Amino acid sequence: MRTFGNRFEDRTVVVTGAASGFGEAMAKRFAAEGATVLATDVNADALDRVVTEIADAGGHAVAKRVDVSRPDDVAAMVADAVGLAGRLDVLVNNAGFSHLSGPVWELEEAEFDRVFATNVKGVWLGVKYAVPQMIERGGGVIVNTASIGAVAPRPGVTVYNSTKGAVMTMTRGLAVELARYRIRVNALNPVAADTGFMRGALGVDTLPEENRAALIRGIPLRRLTEPADVAAAAAFLASDEAEFLTGVCLPVDGGRSIS
Repeated sequence: MRTFGNRFEDRTVVVTGAASGFGEAMAKRFAAEGATVLATDVNADALDRVVTEIADAGGHAVAKRVDVSRPDDVAAMVADAVGLAGRLDVLVNNAGFSHLSGPVWELEEAEFDRVFATNVKGVWLGVKYAVPQMIERGGGVIVNTASIGAVAPRPGVTVYNSTKGAVMTMTRGLAVELARYRIRVNALNPVAADTGFMRGALGVDTLPEENRAALIRGIPLRRLTEPADVAAAAAFLASDEAEFLTGVCLPVDGGRSIS
């Protein structure tokens, strides 16, 4: 495991959607910086792999299968996090789901409900159960994964982008609402990445070169987001170095949102 310092030593961090992609990178980054990480996901097998890799690298992480759209799962997740060290310092609401790319009028109602349940209700449930714990200990940090698609949407994933717009609004509203409790709330707006999440949205096992090239052409820095980029941004926003930042929706997009 690469050494980054110990900004999160003696702190407990929950990362949802930690079995792959951005969430995996964030769980590993927080562990590398000294945190005790509760890594959660619906994919228990992949999650076990991530936690094993963290342990092999000298970090401390615990796996827990959680469906963030289920209140009982999220309540248990927060209780387990507090049980690890008596506190919850950072909640990363990263778990997400995307429907297949296609015309919005062809989207099935069940898929619409699922994407909102995971991406919006899941964030709300994390906040609902984590905030009382943070208030009790005198503060904390929440980092939500939104998307640059909330700022600069593209065709085919309109409903998904709508959920991320909701996450941005929730982030800003919570930042104001929770400031008096010393709880900071920020969001990340990544651009496309070659992850299982993106491939799933396109319905492919491998990102076609023409899709990759088209995505890169719209990014001034001329590459896709790497999970490590998002993990670094999350660690910064959750750290004491960002103690005066709240309500920030940080583009991690190589300039796409301004091009």
